[in-house]
Amino acid sequence: MDPRPDIVYRQAGPRDRERIGAIDDSFTTGTVYEVVAGDEGFALRATAVDPPLVKRFPADEDDGPPAAYLEVAVDGEEVCGFVAAGLEEWHRRLVIHQITVAPSHRGRGIGSALMRGACGFGRRHGARTAWLETSNVNVPAVRAYRRMGFALCGLDTTFYRGTASEGEIALFMSRALDAG
Repeated sequence: MDPRPDIVYRQAGPRDRERIGAIDDSFTTGTVYEVVAGDEGFALRATAVDPPLVKRFPADEDDGPPAAYLEVAVDGEEVCGFVAAGLEEWHRRLVIHQITVAPSHRGRGIGSALMRGACGFGRRHGARTAWLETSNVNVPAVRAYRRMGFALCGLDTTFYRGTASEGEIALFMSRALDAG
């Protein structure tokens, strides 16, 4: 779906930081991915959960990694989405640190438009790959990332150890940028 024409996409400014932090990044899902390991690798198996899982992310303890690219989606005066990304030059990788769209604006193509902007930034700066991390319980995000051209490229069963997400499995996804 194409993003709404009344949404403005622009580089984030200092005034946007607080509005970015106020976006609700929670999600609800009736499905989680179970990681199934075999002799030749691993696969994800969709598993229904009842009642649906509601995930709320804890407030970040710090500002996270510095973002070389920070773009916001604005609807009127409301920041309704953003993407923060950085470059790892040694292997020419664009890392998507976070991409969030407010619940009231999801399903309208805003996340895809933000990701296109970030990937374009990566291409302009010589990145060959875009890479991100999500969790096996964030099925809505995994599905969205797949629609955006990302594929599962790895996982870590210990990534969230000692965090509020303990017990979840980190999924790493990537997509080529050098092909356009």
